[in-house]
Amino acid sequence: MIRVGVNGYGTIGKRVADAVAAQPDMEVVGVAKTQPNFEAHTAVERGYPMYAAIPERAPLFGDAGIETAGVVDELVADADVIVDCTPSGIGAENRSLYTSYNTPAIFQGGEGSEVAQVSFNARSNYDDARGADTVRVVSCNTTGLSRIVAPLEEEYGVEKVRATLVRRGGDPGQNSRGPINDILPNPIEIPSHHGPDVKTIFPDLEIDTMGLKVPATLMHVHALNVTLGSDVTAAHVRQLLEGESRVYVIPEGLGLDGAGKLKDFALDAGRPRGDLWENCVWGESIAVEGRDLYLFQAIHQESDVIPENVDAIRAMTESADADESIERTNRTIGIGLAGDPSGFNESDRVGVETADD
Repeated sequence: MIRVGVNGYGTIGKRVADAVAAQPDMEVVGVAKTQPNFEAHTAVERGYPMYAAIPERAPLFGDAGIETAGVVDELVADADVIVDCTPSGIGAENRSLYTSYNTPAIFQGGEGSEVAQVSFNARSNYDDARGADTVRVVSCNTTGLSRIVAPLEEEYGVEKVRATLVRRGGDPGQNSRGPINDILPNPIEIPSHHGPDVKTIFPDLEIDTMGLKVPATLMHVHALNVTLGSDVTAAHVRQLLEGESRVYVIPEGLGLDGAGKLKDFALDAGRPRGDLWENCVWGESIAVEGRDLYLFQAIHQESDVIPENVDAIRAMTESADADESIERTNRTIGIGLAGDPSGFNESDRVGVETADD
């Protein structure tokens, strides 16, 4: 049993903890928080031992009625792998703590690539992370792009990727983020940081990216143009993507014409927190002219990296190969079942004793 600690229990951390708890070969030995807010109370209700991320704040948890199991140093010492889900920039500051206890650590895409030995996407470069001491799971957007590039590269070859990313202004709980009533080139410089980040997974890939920030909280939307290495048909590309377990090709006729309806669909399907772990590609957007492929996809920024964190744990501990890990993760959290985002299957849930949101 792999003992996993989660440092940071916010948007990503709480989802990572639940996904790890669902795995038959892992257990959550504890989570760390900086303050006893509502998420800390939720963690305790789910049965996760609570650790104070800032030792001098430990008394605040007791004052709020939350019993702590210790401070974050003790969590790091007790874990086989620590998953750092702290805000961007904090993970890099925490690296020395993990190194001091010789505890392998996973960082998130908000950190620079230099924070870890490997930038990771399970579909694209699982084996590069085998036995690594530090791994960075790339950002939600880079994850979404990598999941598309990998099968296209394998099947046809890829000469060039051009992507325009329409990015949500902030997550639902980030009420300090903007814009409120604007559309911002973000960044104004070209390329955006997303292209170079994808190249940490595909070093030889030719990719240009542009980014926009819009007043929405639901999902990102990508407009992709990929020049392939050979002539193909739209039908063949669609069939290829439908065979990818972490890509959901949206069928025509469902009326899912935007991110808002996709989120409603996920909630109606019983997905915890309305999460969509898969890339959501509009099937009718897939078009080919010669060797140029065009498509739209939606990326749920709060959840698409969650299965990647689980797979990174197995890669680092060398406890499963890529196919075994991806299949197990998919099955236990309910990814890609019958091509329909239908949420956790009760028969497949392992290690989760409490109901999700």
